[in-house]
Amino acid sequence: MIKNDLYLKALRGETVERPPVWMMRQAGRYLPEFIALRDKYDFFTRCQTPELAAEITVQPIRRFPLDAAILFSDILVVPQAMGIDFKMKENVGPWLDDPIRTMEQVQNVIVPDVNDTLGYVFDAIELTLIKLDNDIPLIGFAGSPWTLLCYCVEGKGSKAFDIAKSFCFQQPEAAHLLLQKITDTTIAYLKRKVEKGVSAVQIFDSWGGMLSPADYQEFSWQYINQIVEALSPLSHVVVFGKGCWFALEDMTMSPVSALGVDWTIKPELARTLTNHTMTLQGNFDPARLHSTPETIKKMVNEMINRFGKDRYIANLGHGILPNIPVENAEAFIRAVVDWKPNN
Repeated sequence: MIKNDLYLKALRGETVERPPVWMMRQAGRYLPEFIALRDKYDFFTRCQTPELAAEITVQPIRRFPLDAAILFSDILVVPQAMGIDFKMKENVGPWLDDPIRTMEQVQNVIVPDVNDTLGYVFDAIELTLIKLDNDIPLIGFAGSPWTLLCYCVEGKGSKAFDIAKSFCFQQPEAAHLLLQKITDTTIAYLKRKVEKGVSAVQIFDSWGGMLSPADYQEFSWQYINQIVEALSPLSHVVVFGKGCWFALEDMTMSPVSALGVDWTIKPELARTLTNHTMTLQGNFDPARLHSTPETIKKMVNEMINRFGKDRYIANLGHGILPNIPVENAEAFIRAVVDWKPNN
């Protein structure tokens, strides 16, 4: 049994004394001990070496009173497993020498046996669970099919992903085939993570907000929902769509355990759009961690009071920024842990 199950209680909608807290990208680039490993090993070496991934996962747990750990990995390990050769290019980020732009290329993309191609992730889960010693739950994650398509077609990061959108609109048959292949691979990948012992899985739709509401339904949500329906009988599933407030009502109809929201929506509106029935996660602006610890504490108290302590997971509205002072990250976490009614 997990000793601190506050995160799981929130996912089940149970009454809690305070909300659980964790931070997206908490195992990462703002921590000096992470930077020390980053300077020694390249990005995908860290992802693909189970001992390194497990160590990075628990680094923030040693420092802070967090209520959940999230496995250190990357969303691009899924397309890599499908034969799409992503690299991490210095000062550029994700990079693909030969972006997917034609039906022929899509047809050549494989749906792999995840045990063969992603075994290193499952080994990292085993090692991490030993280190966590049942203290807190471990979260596994994947990118949404749409977000992964964006990188596969664009070949790199982008502010608007215009090439990816054009591909979908000009070659919808190829786009849907690629999305389905990513979906099938992701379902197998997350199922194996659950079998290996993660307590919940989160789907990151980082670029869902690039689409109109109608296009979101066609090119993103229908595929996320396939994943949710396949995984929800086996595990808690959390969906976080950045900039996707317009889809919250539809998302609420699915068997998700929680929905993440970013900082651009008021807590009251998020509650209204989800019929006051859904566990919500978020939505502190990551850039606000540049404020003073005193301001952070005050804003966190206000955030919790507006969302309400039950059916709520305190988190950022996106991943923590690399230049955030460690003491400010700690102020955010401790403000949640120390929260009391009427603060």
